[in-house]
Amino acid sequence: MDARKLYEEWLTNPYFDDATKAELESIRDNDKEIQERFYAELEFGTAGLRGVIGAGLNRMNIYTVRKATQGLANYILKVGGREKGVAIAYDSRRMSPEFADEAALCLCANGIHAFVFESLRPTPELSYAVRRLGCIAGINITASHNPPEYNGYKVYWEDGAQITPPHDKGIMAEVKAVTDFSTVKTMDKAEAVQAGLYEVIGANIDDPYIAELKKQVKNQAAIDAVQKDLKIVYSPLHGTGNIPARRVLRELGFENVYVVPEQELPDGEFPTVSYPNPEAAEAFELGLKLARDIDADLVLATDPDADRLGVYVKDTKSGEYIPLTGNMSGCLLADYEISQIQQQSGLPEDGVLIKTIVTSNLADAIAKYYGVKLIEVLTGFKFIGQQILKFETTGVGTYLFGFEESYGCLIGTHARDKDAIVATMALCEAAAYYKTKNMTLWDAMIAMYERYGYYKDAVVSLSFKGMEGLAKMQEIMDNLRNQIPTHVGPYKVLSARDYKRDTITNLETGEVTPTGLPNSNVLYYDLSDDAWLCVRPSGTEPKIKLYYGVKGTSLEDAEEKSKALGDICKEMIG
Repeated sequence: MDARKLYEEWLTNPYFDDATKAELESIRDNDKEIQERFYAELEFGTAGLRGVIGAGLNRMNIYTVRKATQGLANYILKVGGREKGVAIAYDSRRMSPEFADEAALCLCANGIHAFVFESLRPTPELSYAVRRLGCIAGINITASHNPPEYNGYKVYWEDGAQITPPHDKGIMAEVKAVTDFSTVKTMDKAEAVQAGLYEVIGANIDDPYIAELKKQVKNQAAIDAVQKDLKIVYSPLHGTGNIPARRVLRELGFENVYVVPEQELPDGEFPTVSYPNPEAAEAFELGLKLARDIDADLVLATDPDADRLGVYVKDTKSGEYIPLTGNMSGCLLADYEISQIQQQSGLPEDGVLIKTIVTSNLADAIAKYYGVKLIEVLTGFKFIGQQILKFETTGVGTYLFGFEESYGCLIGTHARDKDAIVATMALCEAAAYYKTKNMTLWDAMIAMYERYGYYKDAVVSLSFKGMEGLAKMQEIMDNLRNQIPTHVGPYKVLSARDYKRDTITNLETGEVTPTGLPNSNVLYYDLSDDAWLCVRPSGTEPKIKLYYGVKGTSLEDAEEKSKALGDICKEMIG
């Protein structure tokens, strides 16, 4: 693909507007920038689109959004889903409302009804809306926790989960088949409204969504007993969580909820953070300052599309606020939710806890303790959603809890994606419950470690920029795949799982068995001494992620082992 030739075509084609052409003219003498913008199309993958906002084939703009939507529309028409319509939500990022409208008007021009939220909404509410409205699909305009220059486009199917086989490949093929931008349909918004194809939604989805969340409360009595004494600091990180999170906490009776004022209002520039990620310590600086001022019990932050939740909890013994990783908060909630179900109604015989392959083995220990089945799925919450759908269609399996290490979980089955609003509610409920036992959430975490073992899990991301970076990432994965290591530092490799080749190789016996999971470019090593390592290129960013875990005899021992293994892993990748 000749980048300069494509660049000139965009400049001369009357299909592209003057603002696009002016932006492209400004980089005429910058060959590297032209190459980056036109060396390839912005790839529509299983997670949809995600990229830097700007003019060009390899950027997020109204044209690449329309093209993706035309492909989706073609697939919907092919499977006979026109009459069901598509729900569309968007977050607080730059161009999110505009991209949502472009997607809607492309659908309308194809005769497909578009249900568009009146203003920004969380990802899990979009997932809920798809099923509530009986839609064939959903579109969410968001780049989650990426830096401000990014935006994205996620596609959901009628089960409320992000697209999985066979629909993902079918949609991807249709998007790829759209090669001429001028063939992409659109229409005037006023005409779409007049034709009854463009419909604005809002409270008619908000109210039942919040009602569904409140059904997930396990111990209202605990909230009633201590809510006046519990102090909660919350930040939406300039995103979509502010209104729904505060609403559900207020309706449950929590009186002392303090929102970080500097981060309360939606702002696509995310001015208080370098990037709005609740995994990052800087995202909590303002919240922790407020927490110390008011002596809060816990500090919560949701990412811009409110599907991921970060948390700090107070240790009353030291007076410090301690960050919980996604594995820690997920396991804390899993243990709380399952224990409450057990106490109040007893656990169903077919109860299931679901985690992804890169999530803590502490989850396995929790499932074993309660005698419930543990199901492991590929990374991506859509695979947890896929299991919930399977339970519903077969009548076998009762969903208890599902989570992944990247700060995402789902309580209930109202949505089929991770839901930071329900997680916020549940963590506050758990804090109230433990407070009635004179315990903090940190006390509850330590009690879990004492019961199950001191598991410590971590993730390291190695960045690879541009075209050279993609080639380097491929080389690393090929080398590991073709030469299975026998040791990772002091740990012996017991078995190696290659999810791309669908093989599990037992290094002691040489036996090879299938993984039983869908094809994915992921390598996983089961190590001696309850340790493990997983190598996975990111599906949304130019990074290779190294996930690893250890089990120690104490917090200090686990920390030392984790740090040592992390250093070894980075050296191993080079």
